[in-house]
Amino acid sequence: MSARLLTASLASLLCACAAAPAAVTSADFPADAWSGAIFADAPYLLAPGDRLEVIVHTAPELSRELVIAPDGRIHMPLAGSVMAMALTPGELATLLRQALDSELIDPDLDVVATEFASQKVFVGGEVAAPGMFDLPGQIDPYQAIVMAGGLTRDAQSSNVLLIRRMPGGEVRSTLIDVRAGLSNPGSAGWLPLRRFDVLYVPRSRIAEHNQFAAQYIRDALPLPFSLFYAVSGAHR
Repeated sequence: MSARLLTASLASLLCACAAAPAAVTSADFPADAWSGAIFADAPYLLAPGDRLEVIVHTAPELSRELVIAPDGRIHMPLAGSVMAMALTPGELATLLRQALDSELIDPDLDVVATEFASQKVFVGGEVAAPGMFDLPGQIDPYQAIVMAGGLTRDAQSSNVLLIRRMPGGEVRSTLIDVRAGLSNPGSAGWLPLRRFDVLYVPRSRIAEHNQFAAQYIRDALPLPFSLFYAVSGAHR
């Protein structure tokens, strides 16, 4: 399958919510590139449960603390309902300025994340106890698999699929060899996981990413993860 066709397939699979625009996806991404700064230093993306302080400098009476609702939105007087999930605080501030532009003259505001909901990753496939797990700190894919009870006898540990949501809405996936990280700590398999990363350990070798993305994004991801990967580009 061509890279263009694969990209289109992933885009359609990751759009689980008809009301939200499809996620921007890349076909696949070389595992050795995941150690680059774009992945290690990517800005924090907001998610349901995060608490925000919105400071409106030109209209202090509108300043308030808000919590991102389960559907990923915040509700603010004059601005209405605004999608906040999967945005950086700076991107959300830009959206709120645009929403208030018709109500205020030159709205000047800042958004500060003051409290964060639990940091979770999802581990599925050939592990003893698949599910959602809290990140205890900086852990790599192998350590996340250990948290999920370890690999089953049928697992393909050299062929683990990792999916990550990037700033701007792009969803990238790569195959990593988690066992290789034991002997080579600088490998992609030892890249620290981020909030809402998805790991899938297959039973057999993955030939095409989109086939597996269809399986667990459609059927296996719990609601918070399904929403996070379905809602993108709403701010574009």
